[in-house]
Parts: sequence; structure tokens; C-alpha cells
Amino acid sequence: MEPRLSSPAPAKPGDAMPPVRHADFAIGDIVRHRLFDFRGVIFDVDPVFANTDEWYEAIPEQIRPPKDQPFYHLLAENAESNYIAYVSQQNLVPDETDEPVDHPAISGIFEDYAEGRYRLRREHRH
Repeated sequence: MEPRLSSPAPAKPGDAMPPVRHADFAIGDIVRHRLFDFRGVIFDVDPVFANTDEWYEAIPEQIRPPKDQPFYHLLAENAESNYIAYVSQQNLVPDETDEPVDHPAISGIFEDYAEGRYRLRREHRH
């Protein structure tokens, strides 16, 4: 006789539901950091924090964001350089410059820039 797999009990009215976080930004959006002087284009989104504890603990405690929010991977730029940034939703605002981001990796991920955002290359969509 094969073992039976039991399914979880159905939720009952009044059961606590886990919080649902919605991403305010999408892949291809251009955003600016709320506290620091850089901007970038979003190329990936994590629904909650998904980096290392070491990375998280390196953020000064007084500005350390909660982990239970979306975090965004950005192809970022500032006045001195281009880099990849990992930023919490609470620290991002829409970029209002209507200018493209100058990052060497953009052409490998995105097709073009139009109307303030980038369009993902067909081979990167799923």
C-alpha cells in the first residue's frame, strides 16, 4: 500500500493571511534612489529581500529597510560610474527626467527606450 499524501487543511474564515506586497515598479521602469544620488533601470524584482545577511547587515541600522517588501535589481548610474544596485521599494521613486540610463549592460537585456521606459528583449521574457 502506497502512503497517502495529505493536503493542507483549507483556510477558514478568520485565519490570518500573510501580508501580500505588490511591486510598485516593473522591469524596464527607470527609477531614482530616494536618499542617494543615483538612478537606474529595473531588470529584476524580488517580492521580498533575497540577498545575503552580510549585505543586509552592512546597511546602517538607522536606514536599514524591512525585508518584507519588494527589492529591485537595477542597472544603475551616477555621475562617476555604472554598476548594479539592489534597492528596497521604499527607497525608490519614479525618475522624472525622461532620459535613458547610460549602462553598458542595457543592450543585452532591453530592446529599446520609449516613453520613459525600456522594453525587455523577447529572449528574456517568460
